[in-house]
Amino acid sequence: MSDAVLEIVDLHKTYHPAGLPAVEAVRGIDLAVERGEIFGLLGPNGAGKTTTISVVTTRHLPTSGQVCVDGYDVVADPAMAKRHVGVAPQMPNLDHSLKVWEVLYLHGRYFGLTRREARQRTDDLLERFHLGEKSKVRPIELSGGMVRRLLVARALVHRPTLLLLDEATVGVDPQTRHAMWDEIETLRTEGTTVLVTTHYIEEADILCDRVAIVDHGRILSVDTPAALKTLIPAGTRIELALGPDGRADAAAALESREEVSVVEKSDAGLRVYVSGGEAAVAGVVSTVVDAGAQLQHVSVQEPTLEDVFIHFTGKELRD
Repeated sequence: MSDAVLEIVDLHKTYHPAGLPAVEAVRGIDLAVERGEIFGLLGPNGAGKTTTISVVTTRHLPTSGQVCVDGYDVVADPAMAKRHVGVAPQMPNLDHSLKVWEVLYLHGRYFGLTRREARQRTDDLLERFHLGEKSKVRPIELSGGMVRRLLVARALVHRPTLLLLDEATVGVDPQTRHAMWDEIETLRTEGTTVLVTTHYIEEADILCDRVAIVDHGRILSVDTPAALKTLIPAGTRIELALGPDGRADAAAALESREEVSVVEKSDAGLRVYVSGGEAAVAGVVSTVVDAGAQLQHVSVQEPTLEDVFIHFTGKELRD
């Protein structure tokens, strides 16, 4: 039996900007995020991720469909649904008139914690997220990584069932990003269900139990990162660094080979997808050389989640 913390059924959201054509941001999303898992929404800007999150958090009403958080319908019972959700948004929305300690304390009071509970919870989270020394400063005085940690800490004050992290590690240094990954894993072991939206494909691959690839308001595929990688028809990618002469002839010759499924231009030369794994490399190399191209370097990579994304959407992530 499913134990979904978040259930989305046939969600549609259409915007009607004044004087402009209607915009279908979400076009029939079905999704179930199981209790205790880390789930990733992977897609470019404009894919429908943020709109979906806005409906889940009751900021926007759906045009049609149903969304339930821990059994509470976000339209019929928004107050109870919100109690079960913690949100760390992509764009910081901290009150700079407050000090760091006050940000967390007032959030706890807003969600019904007693004064004693809110004080204790605030102190615990400041220690957990290594912000204790900054408790008396205002958020505007924090570094970017500290702001991200404060946003996550604030989202956790009221002990939500579902934690939504919307691009939670954007703009932070690698050390902070890895520390936050560790913290997200810890939250999962403590029973918190985590929904991550991200542009960072590596992040989704490392963190998530399952990933949904989203574009143009629809979910294109949902599975574990490992299972998604098996969906690429020709999984092995060969990167060919070539001199400027002979690239077009090499591409044409490669396209005629049976084991080659896709040939793409790259900054360095050509990117070739083949079946047959590394055994196909020798034939690809000889074809390029015979076509008169100057081969400078060859690298072989097995499928990644980025390959899966490109396979389903046909484009790189958009800025």
